[in-house]
This record gives sequence, C-alpha cells and structure tokens, in this order.
Amino acid sequence: MRRALLLALAVLALPVQALELKPFSASYTADWKQVPVSGTAQRSLEKLDGDTWQLDFEASMLVASFNERSTFKVEGDTFIPQKYRLKRSGLGKGKVIKHDFDWAAKQVVGEDRGDPIKLPLNRGLLDKSTYQIALQQAVAAGEKSMSYQVVDGDEIETYDFRVLGEEKVSTKAGQVDAIKVERVRDPTQSKRQTILWFATDWDYLLVRLHQVEKDGKEYQIMLDEGTVGGKAVKGD
Repeated sequence: MRRALLLALAVLALPVQALELKPFSASYTADWKQVPVSGTAQRSLEKLDGDTWQLDFEASMLVASFNERSTFKVEGDTFIPQKYRLKRSGLGKGKVIKHDFDWAAKQVVGEDRGDPIKLPLNRGLLDKSTYQIALQQAVAAGEKSMSYQVVDGDEIETYDFRVLGEEKVSTKAGQVDAIKVERVRDPTQSKRQTILWFATDWDYLLVRLHQVEKDGKEYQIMLDEGTVGGKAVKGD
C-alpha cells in the first residue's frame, strides 16, 4: 500500500511535457459583429528544413484582408523567431509590419508602417504569431498561467494569459472538448478582450477565438474543418 502510494506521488510529481509539434491546417468562418456578411480565415503550421517552421494566418471579409506569417526555429522547448510579416488592408488605414530577428547582433530590425524599428533581442522574446504556438504548447503541458515577451509593432510588450477551464465548442467539424484561455489585461488600461479555445483531443488546435476591440467592435473565428498531423479533425 505504501509503495503504491509513493509510486502515485512520484508520477504526480513528474513535469508535464508539451506535445510534439505537428503540422496543421485549419479553416474558419470569420465574423465581425458589425458586418452582416461572414468572411473566411485559414491558419496553418508547416515544417520547413531542419528545425524551422512556418506559421501562416490569412483572413478576408468583403474588401478587408489580413495576412500574417512567422518563421521560427525550435530548440528543445524554446521557440526562436526568425522573421515576422504582417499586412492588413481595407480596415481603416492599411498596415505593413516587418520584423527580422538577428540573433548574432541580438537585435530586432524592421519597419512598422514605414518607420524603422530596432529593438534589443534576448532569448525568450517572441513575435506576434509565434507566441500563439508557445501558448498552445503551454496549455497542452497543463500550465494555468502564462506570460510572454512579444514584439508588438515598435515595442516589446508583456502578454499574460490564464486558463479559465474546460468547455465544449460546437463547430462544423462537430462538438469538441476545449480549454478556454483568456488574455489578461488591466481593465483600467484597456477594454480589449481576447478569449481562445484549444481542442484537447486535437493537439490543442485553436478552434475558436473571440475578440472585443477597445471601441467595442467584436470579431470571432470558428473552426470549419482542419487537419492535425495529417488526420482530419472530427468532433462528436
């Protein structure tokens, strides 16, 4: 009895490991609360040469479009961003952001809407796309609160998250079990809200995202279909 108890305690004490990173692709329905017509979104992770990966996100609705691409390397459990590109058009003023991570010179260089950028680069710093994969892996590992240093435009900001619990999400691929995660912000400083749902049975693929902007506008993407490691996502 004592031996069994000690064994159980030893198992519980073992660190929870993140899942092995796998390629995925997913398509979503995108909705702006203020726009009567739905749009589409696609998100994919592709392994390139060696330990290099590429994460893409595209969304379009009427005349608006959003394109985001991140290239990063994985060393152990650490994500090493290499390049980040963002292009937005049709939503007010257009935006183009370019970030190049020069690890030899320990600096991030690029531009934000035509203005040059140069920021200090230290290990652990992420771009606005790669942090999403780091978050996905942290949730898979059972972490309840997460914090990341992220290059956001021409600044380095801290992104904090917390797990809210488990929830079922109804998608076109079926009903899936998910972990609900919230971006933590100071309500006295920002009225923005971001909530994400990661599918527990599908390597914590993002299946839903809901965002409220500071002006009250709401945006959501919901999974239509997807594949993880070559297997089609299927819910109940």
